[in-house]
Amino acid sequence: MKKDDLTKGPMALHFRRLAIPAALGMLFATLYNVVDVYFAGKLSTDAQAGLAIGYQAFFILMALGFGLSSALSALVSNAKGSGETSQVRQYISQGLTFAVILTLLSMIVGWFIGPTLIGIVSEPGAYRNAGLGYFGWLIFALPGFLIAYGGNGILQAHGDTLSMQRALMLAFVANIILNPLFMFGVPGYFPGMGFNGIAAATIISQTCVMLFILFRIFQLEAMQSLKLPEFLPSTDIFKQIFSQLLPASTALMVMFISGFVVQFALKQFGGHAVAAYGVALRIEQILLLPVLGMTGALLPIAGQNFGAKEFERVRSALKYCWKAGFVMSIVAVPALLFGASFAMSLFTNDPDVIRAGSSYLRVDAFLFPIYMMLFSINSILQAFKKAIWTLYISIYRQGFGVAFFVWVFISIFNFDVQGVWLGIATAVSSGWILSFVIASKVAKNEIGGLLRASDTH
Repeated sequence: MKKDDLTKGPMALHFRRLAIPAALGMLFATLYNVVDVYFAGKLSTDAQAGLAIGYQAFFILMALGFGLSSALSALVSNAKGSGETSQVRQYISQGLTFAVILTLLSMIVGWFIGPTLIGIVSEPGAYRNAGLGYFGWLIFALPGFLIAYGGNGILQAHGDTLSMQRALMLAFVANIILNPLFMFGVPGYFPGMGFNGIAAATIISQTCVMLFILFRIFQLEAMQSLKLPEFLPSTDIFKQIFSQLLPASTALMVMFISGFVVQFALKQFGGHAVAAYGVALRIEQILLLPVLGMTGALLPIAGQNFGAKEFERVRSALKYCWKAGFVMSIVAVPALLFGASFAMSLFTNDPDVIRAGSSYLRVDAFLFPIYMMLFSINSILQAFKKAIWTLYISIYRQGFGVAFFVWVFISIFNFDVQGVWLGIATAVSSGWILSFVIASKVAKNEIGGLLRASDTH
């Protein structure tokens, strides 16, 4: 059995081989951001709030990279599952060309819309100015993010999650060194850039990640017979990539826009509430990493087996993902319930920030099993090449749901910051119910049932 063949062999082995490196890679990606939050806190609460709003605007553009990763992972894994080597090579070469074009267009659009987005979710003053300056620099890191994450989807389809893990580990180490170097400078050689130094460090480290991922892609067996004309844009393949990318990216954009809705609601409670949300999200992301690793591994495993028409193995993959995911979620719950204040205090000494962030994390604790099931449903729908449904689910959960329920708790029930957290929780919980109903119906048509084969299939 080939190492990159996920249609044979024990399911647990495939998940361990894919999920652990992926989770470790995401750990270092998250710790990378945690380092940024930490160093911003060394400057001021305004710097932390500026980082939160600036990065939120940037993440809307980064959603394209995550969407491209999912699209290429689904298309390439399906092609590998069906044994179409020439098609695998076509998807890879065209995916890279698509990534370059997408990056250039995104940088142009981001340059104009970023400041507007930041202005919407902030009040005039120090933290808005910090966010604008940070975003202005960070836009030049976009090629590193979009091309690297798109390329990682190609590697994941081949069962390779180690490359991204190693790249992100090195980026994390580089960030620890470069952040203080660019922020504070070297006396007698060059002055520090202050808060903007955090963005400069990200540009350098993420560009290095991109170059390493591209190096690994060109080492793939399918790329050895590659000819230069294969990089010329193909309308047909571009349409296929776009049809997979658009729902996935739009769904993620809706999620990040949801973050703006939350920040818009929080700004009435002051800069400390915005800073608290930014810090708490980083803590949440760290604890979600094992779950994200499992649900991320589910996509190539389900994708290859769906392409090979091994439908029972698709169901087995989902069941295994849920069993392992529930165990991981249970571990996270007490950590958030009892360790929230301590975790917040690692990033700030501001008691208002600690108090608000801790209240979010305690509500968030009960959402972890729901997040796990939601993420796994997204992976299954993408493996079926039905990514459009992930968009519909996201529009409800993170668009309408968050805006509506936050408004209900704040405006009707007169809650303070806690109302924002409860609104998020209600949107996530109701969104899970919707996603399960949709996934069950799609799975019945595609593989005969989500958790077991139906008698009518």
